[in-house]
Parts: sequence; C-alpha cells; structure tokens
Amino acid sequence: MSTALAPARPVTRRVLLRLHRPALLVWTAFVLLAAAELLWLHLDAAPRDRSCVQPGHWCSYTAFTDTNNVMNSLGEILSYAPCAVAAWAGAALIGGELESGTAQLVWTQAVTPVRWLTTKLVTATLPLLGGAAVLAVAFGRIWTADRDVLVTDWTWDQVFVPRGPLLPALVLFALAAGTLAGLALRRTLPALATAAAATLVLRLYLRDLWKPLRPALSGFWYLHLAATGIVLTLAALAVTAAYAVLRRRTG
Repeated sequence: MSTALAPARPVTRRVLLRLHRPALLVWTAFVLLAAAELLWLHLDAAPRDRSCVQPGHWCSYTAFTDTNNVMNSLGEILSYAPCAVAAWAGAALIGGELESGTAQLVWTQAVTPVRWLTTKLVTATLPLLGGAAVLAVAFGRIWTADRDVLVTDWTWDQVFVPRGPLLPALVLFALAAGTLAGLALRRTLPALATAAAATLVLRLYLRDLWKPLRPALSGFWYLHLAATGIVLTLAALAVTAAYAVLRRRTG
C-alpha cells in the first residue's frame, strides 16, 4: 500500500500547478499591485499632503491621487477581494474539476478523495494566506503611520477589515465556502455563484457580528480579534462540512 501511494503526491501537485497557475499569477499580481499602491501612498502622497497644509504651499490633485480617497478605495477592494477568492475556489478549484471529471481521474491514481481535497486546500491556502497577510500588515502600518492625513476612523469597514488578521481570516472563509459549494453542487457556475454570494453576505453583515461586542470590548484590537475569531470559526465549520460532504459522496 505504501509503495502504491508514494508517487501520488507529486502527480497531484503537478496537476494542481498546471490547472491553477493562471489564478496564482493573478493573485500574485494583485498582491504586488496593492502593496505598491500602499507604498506609493506612504512615500509620496502622504508627504505631499502634509506639505500642502504648510504656509505658502498649494497642491492640486485628482480623486485618483488624493491620499484619503485612494486609501479608502484600497480598503474597499481588499475587504471585498475574498469574494473573488470564493468564486475561484467554488468554480475552478473544486466545482470545475468535479464537473469535468478531473478529480475522479486523480482518484484513480492511488490518491484518496480525502487526500486529494487536503492537498488542494493546503496548496491554495499557502499563497492566499501569505498574500493576504502581507496586505493586512502593509495596510495596517501605513494607515497608522499616515493617520494624520486621513479622515477615516478605525470603525469604518474599509479600515476595520483590512487592517489586521481579519482580512486573512476572510480569505480562509472564502476558500472554505468555495470548497464546500463546489463539493455540494459539483458544477462550476452554481458553485461560483453560491460561494461568492455566501462570502459577500458575510462581508456585508460582518459589522452586525462584531457590533454586539462593543459594550463588552473597547478599542480596535479587542473587537478586531473577536471578529477574526468569529470568521475563523465559520471557516472551520465550512471545512468540516466540506469533508463530510466528500465522504458521503465518495463513501
């Protein structure tokens, strides 16, 4: 048995890399572009705005170069990016492979369904979590450093969500929701729509989850970590349900 399973792992990884290389490149480009924009804000736009308020200085800029406007836009984009992750996970990572028969083919190559799913989740989680963590750290540090030229408050969603570990937690939930939708529906478009909708609903009503905590918790980090814990719990439940669906369908 151990001899038959030994070559399965590299075969599975090669298949995953070949199938999902475009998505990995898109995610990498998104992370690099967002990080570069944040760096530009910190090194160029924010110092410019500080100099503009000095006597004898006058500046002209558009909505696309205004520090506060660009920072708010980036915050919105980052907080809704998990919806795209969920759509990809439901449509391509899981649903598409089940619909096309690619998954069933891999299962015939001495790879069990559980091992197949675990490999896919681990392979997808590492770059998604790493990229989201980089963006969360960059956004949080730059928002804090340039707070004097911004008008947003930490309670605003476009600041509260991407400023810390809540952003990576939402990405993990999106991956879990897409996985569950793909396994349950086994079709590309329905899984895409369901996973994206579930993540969008969580993002839109996220404030309703952490608002009741405000009387007991005060300050950004207390509320942020509490909200992160809620999202991670939902992600863990979705992953557990995904494995349960897989075992029921393949058992």
